[in-house]
Amino acid sequence: MSHDPALERLANATLLVPFESHHAPRWILEGLADGISGVCLFHNNLDTPEQVAALNARLSEAADTPLISLDEEGGDVTRIGQAHGSDYPGNAALGAVDDTDLTRRTLRSLGGRLAELGLNLDLAPTVDVNVADDNPVIGTRSFGSDPELVARHSAAAVLGLQEAGVAACAKHFPGHGATSQDSHLTLPRVEADADLLHRRELLPFRAAVDAGARSVLTAHIEMPGLGVEGPATLAPHVLNELLRGELGFTGVVVSDAVEMQGLSGRIGIPEAAVRAVSAGCDLLCLGRFVYADRVEQVRAALVAAVREGRLPGERLEEAAARNAELRAWIRSRAALRAAAAEDTEVGLAGARRALRVDGVLPRWADPCVVEVDAPAGMAVGEVPWGLAPWFPGTERVSPDTAHAERLLAAAQGRGLVVVVRDAHRYPQARGLVERLLAERPDAVVVEMGLPVWRPACGAHVSTYGAARVNGLGAAELLGGAVGAAARG
Repeated sequence: MSHDPALERLANATLLVPFESHHAPRWILEGLADGISGVCLFHNNLDTPEQVAALNARLSEAADTPLISLDEEGGDVTRIGQAHGSDYPGNAALGAVDDTDLTRRTLRSLGGRLAELGLNLDLAPTVDVNVADDNPVIGTRSFGSDPELVARHSAAAVLGLQEAGVAACAKHFPGHGATSQDSHLTLPRVEADADLLHRRELLPFRAAVDAGARSVLTAHIEMPGLGVEGPATLAPHVLNELLRGELGFTGVVVSDAVEMQGLSGRIGIPEAAVRAVSAGCDLLCLGRFVYADRVEQVRAALVAAVREGRLPGERLEEAAARNAELRAWIRSRAALRAAAAEDTEVGLAGARRALRVDGVLPRWADPCVVEVDAPAGMAVGEVPWGLAPWFPGTERVSPDTAHAERLLAAAQGRGLVVVVRDAHRYPQARGLVERLLAERPDAVVVEMGLPVWRPACGAHVSTYGAARVNGLGAAELLGGAVGAAARG
């Protein structure tokens, strides 16, 4: 097959790629110089602020304003806060407060921090309406279950990020909030008619588009109510007639990670990439571990599809033009990014305002604090959570009632604080908490996920998220040693 540099460069323009290390490898720098639109950073690329800024400066030297992106939602999903937890409350906490000015200020501050590090595209905000309590992938990433509330905060988040000169990306279109499965692992299906989907799922996306969101990220979910089968990412009707036609979106359509099983599980990554671009995706997000060899396979598949007539060359040209326009918008906002100032108080202030307490909190001098472990979702990853930084001696245990007698003995003569995360989703965690409360009904339960399950206890604290600032806010209420930990 003959080499066609122009066609290969067009294929490159649809790619948002990851890489392996804290330093940009040669294949990334050469790829950016040869037209790859940008990179997506994960925690394996990020260490100290100085390292991140130096990395992004090197990436920016390789091409004219490459897209330098990451999933930085604040709250539970954080990349820049991977080591210690986020300094910003997540969407559920902001939705609980329901102050759109706070949301806008919070996302403006977060955008300012990203801009300072040299990042220019944030794959946020999540604008899904979380109506399924057992949703394993959205949960506290959503502003809430009320479409109107989610819509107004989605718009505020988009405005805040972009006021800092960072492009926003509303996700996961057309709405992942009513699912009970994780699209990383399978193809979830939403059973709702078109009228409900328009009133619920689509309302926040309309608000984000109207607020000027520069990009929208697709969901690998099935919505028969919209008249299509298979992943929405591969549905021209959803991306073109609905998103672009009905909602009036003119920016960049970004695919969710192509290697996710909900998209490529049955057809493979290269074929999924071809079908996604053909359907209307402009930018293919290639997630963790899709490195040089697999990126080359995707590029080759796109080139071959054009040569075979399966993918119109005009579609590649259209995608490349939209991605170039996004990069031009980012360049035009350089002064905003340079002037962006992080509001160092807004994150903790928001987390404090989100706290909800049922009952009367005791003021124990030295409580026994127990954290009941919960698995991290794939979008969240291994990010520290809980109250341990402010309560030395905190113990993290698996959700097993076999721990109960030992924990009760350790708490004898002391206050007992039990910390959980989305306990409503884990029967074993609820079983352990109920066993502890049977002997210690005066115990305080701190829920750091969604407070769907509220056991009878001495007091119940809802943080609406597991970010570092959510934990600090709860620790302040409980009398933890917050001074040194807060400064650290």
